[in-house]
Amino acid sequence: MTARQALTDDELAALLADGADVEDADLAGRELAELLELPGPAPRVFRRCDLTEARLTRAALIGATFEACTMEGAAFGRAELDGSVWKGGSAPKADFSRADVSDAAFDGVDLANTVWRDTLIAGASFTGCRMVGARLDEARGLGARFRRCNLMLAGLSGISLRGQELDGLRMDDAVLAGADLRDTVWTDSRLRGVVLRAAELDGADLRGADLGDFSWQEAHLLSGATISGEQASRLLAQLGIVVD
Repeated sequence: MTARQALTDDELAALLADGADVEDADLAGRELAELLELPGPAPRVFRRCDLTEARLTRAALIGATFEACTMEGAAFGRAELDGSVWKGGSAPKADFSRADVSDAAFDGVDLANTVWRDTLIAGASFTGCRMVGARLDEARGLGARFRRCNLMLAGLSGISLRGQELDGLRMDDAVLAGADLRDTVWTDSRLRGVVLRAAELDGADLRGADLGDFSWQEAHLLSGATISGEQASRLLAQLGIVVD
């Protein structure tokens, strides 16, 4: 593994001014907002950089690429990240509050316990990401997509996933209260212990989801959804009813 190199502000500023890729740089704990307040001559590229607890508040990073970077606890509040590309790497506990990540693509990124308060996520895609405990309750915008993600314990209250095919999502104990799940189709997914209070499920197909031991007392929360015969049998079994 290539050793990361500490850069002075002048060295980093020179790279950014030339539109060069920033590679293998140790930027942990740095205040980078001023250096990144204006767009560069080309979309920024950060590759294998350490941005742990770096502060990129209000940074102009439209179309930027973050590849295999370490970004634990980084602050991206109010940053312009629309159309950005994130490949691998880790950003647990990063704060994206009030940032614009519309149409951004996150692929294989560790986003556990991240904060997305008032973040614009319209059109953003999350593929193969670890998002355990992520807080997207107050995120804004339609069309965000999740595929093959671990969203256990995530806060997704009020999110709209209407009409989407949801494949490979692990949402054990996630909160989907008030979410718009109408016309969704779930495959190879887990919804054990999920909170569905006030969620809209009209036209949803849950036959490909593992509902776990869904309580019959909460069966009304599935109103409007299609479930399989096996899933229905499990619910009725709690009432002592055997489906033959």
